Amino acid sequence: MKKGTLKGLAVALGLSMVMAGCSSGGAPQDNQSAGDNTGAGAANSVGAQVDHKIIGIDPGAGLMKATEKAMKEYDLKDWELVEGSSAAMTAALTQAYKDKKPIIVTGWTPHWMFSKFEMKYLEDPKGVFGKDEQIHTIVRKGLKEDQPSAYAFLDNFSWTPEDMEKVMLSIEDGKKPEEAAADWVKENEATVNKWVEGIQPAEGKKLTLAYVAWDSEIASTNVVKTVLEQKLKYNVELSQVEAGPMWVGVSNGDVDGMVAAWLPTTHADYFEKLGKDVEDLGPNLSGTKLGLAVPSYMDINSIEDLKK
Repeated sequence: MKKGTLKGLAVALGLSMVMAGCSSGGAPQDNQSAGDNTGAGAANSVGAQVDHKIIGIDPGAGLMKATEKAMKEYDLKDWELVEGSSAAMTAALTQAYKDKKPIIVTGWTPHWMFSKFEMKYLEDPKGVFGKDEQIHTIVRKGLKEDQPSAYAFLDNFSWTPEDMEKVMLSIEDGKKPEEAAADWVKENEATVNKWVEGIQPAEGKKLTLAYVAWDSEIASTNVVKTVLEQKLKYNVELSQVEAGPMWVGVSNGDVDGMVAAWLPTTHADYFEKLGKDVEDLGPNLSGTKLGLAVPSYMDINSIEDLKK
């Protein structure tokens, strides 16, 4: 997305919030937090404060589908789910948080936003967003025979949400993904050595990994690439695609694997259609979560509160 588009989204969001704050309920003072107005009548409802908009990510993402379902289940018929990208969403969140303005975003954990900002998920009493998920490693069939070293490492690869968030936050703070990944690998040598223990280096063999442009998957895929190249001497090519092409690429053998499969909910449709054509090596990270997230300064706790 062009920088102008990001700037335009942030400006438009800011203007909508100013208009909401200046509606018939009276303009808030500059030092009055967004939460102070919540529940003071329709003009100052959470919906009015955010112009009845939920800031989303790329259309077609599993998180967006889950959010659309949640809007129906909670009867949020006056609300709009704004399509964009992960970068556009975080740009809008960053600006809103800086100005202490209300905002509702589609969120997932691990994500650097929860390390950098004080955030909370809105309660989901209907369970629309499902339970905590795992991120799985998926490889093409035949990889074990063709690339035994890569297969063994990918089967061993497993880390924590805290590890992932460190890499994500480094990228957000300005490092290139490959630099942030290399720094993490250097600082966590004991963990990395366990991943590659007893595995024979491949000496220049080629490997292709696919990933989606989520901050979490950018972090994990670059860490995996770094280990494969530094420790096992592979020549790794990364392919950034949408979720659908990522799954199709692994299933038809055009891509060797991915460490970016969110299961059992987010990528459920893809796994149902293509699971028989790939090999699931199991979770590489546990403790993920999806839902609607807001800054902690907002006086709202549940998705059901959005109807007020």
